[in-house]
Amino acid sequence: MKILITGATGLLGSSLALRFSELAEIHGLKRESSNVALTAGFPIQWHTGDINDSQSLEEALEGMDMVIHAAALVSYQPKDEKKLMTTNVEGTTNLVNAMLAKNVKRLIHISSVAALGKSPETDIIDENHKWVESDLNTPYAISKYQAELEVWRAVQEGLEALVVNPSIILGKVGTGRSSTEIYNYVLEGRKYYPSGSVNYIDLRDTVDLIFKLYERGMWNERFILSADSISYKLFFEKMAAALGKKAPHEPVTETMLKVGLFFIGIAKALGLSKSPLNRQTAMLSQLSFHMDNSKLLKYIDHGFYSLEETFRWAQSND
Repeated sequence: MKILITGATGLLGSSLALRFSELAEIHGLKRESSNVALTAGFPIQWHTGDINDSQSLEEALEGMDMVIHAAALVSYQPKDEKKLMTTNVEGTTNLVNAMLAKNVKRLIHISSVAALGKSPETDIIDENHKWVESDLNTPYAISKYQAELEVWRAVQEGLEALVVNPSIILGKVGTGRSSTEIYNYVLEGRKYYPSGSVNYIDLRDTVDLIFKLYERGMWNERFILSADSISYKLFFEKMAAALGKKAPHEPVTETMLKVGLFFIGIAKALGLSKSPLNRQTAMLSQLSFHMDNSKLLKYIDHGFYSLEETFRWAQSND
């Protein structure tokens, strides 16, 4: 069997490449300038191309039996809204259309819990949560939701898809990937914590669960991949204990957020800040939502790593 992985140079994509190499010949799609450090020594055959280049997609898909689509842009900056739509929505559209054209029938689509949407009416979200227009949905969430719509459209046209919706994936400290930048908050000695909650999952659990769902043949289904939710306060306390740092110890107030956003806006205008904080993400960090993994555990027998185990592994050399 031959599997093409988009986003194989990223944190999750590279880990999936290693795991699925146990049963298939792995091919990766990458740009000419891509950093392949995370896949050093892996048995990957590379194809130079881009999900927004249909010709390179069709060439890479030649002879493939399955695709794992892990390529995506993650950004919470309003200025990146157009890029999010181009990469996440148009890129996914191009991929599924190319798969249909080349008769590659199976797709594992790496989505996000953000694609499920949030609404003021509920704080518990499962796979049946209906998307509603809301100020709680970021441009990133909208792009991932619309990308999923393209996948389900392709399913109606003959594709078989397994869609997974991971929460925040906790990998190793210092990988330089956006999904592990959350460690920097503690490493840099920040003292404030938001009053909301965070949903999380260990990278190792994420890869294992995707592999198990594939083995179970859970096609044309979607699954939330999340170990649990926890307050930011306790989350950062556990992280700080593992990293040997002082935990953030003062709660963020609404007044602080307003003042902080004002100064961040000035810093950005002067080119002095790349902070992901904006009015919308600041508001979300003060809220609590729980991603319900009941459907997943109904089909898959799995014990998650504890948060303490994850943080110890994250800063180790294992």
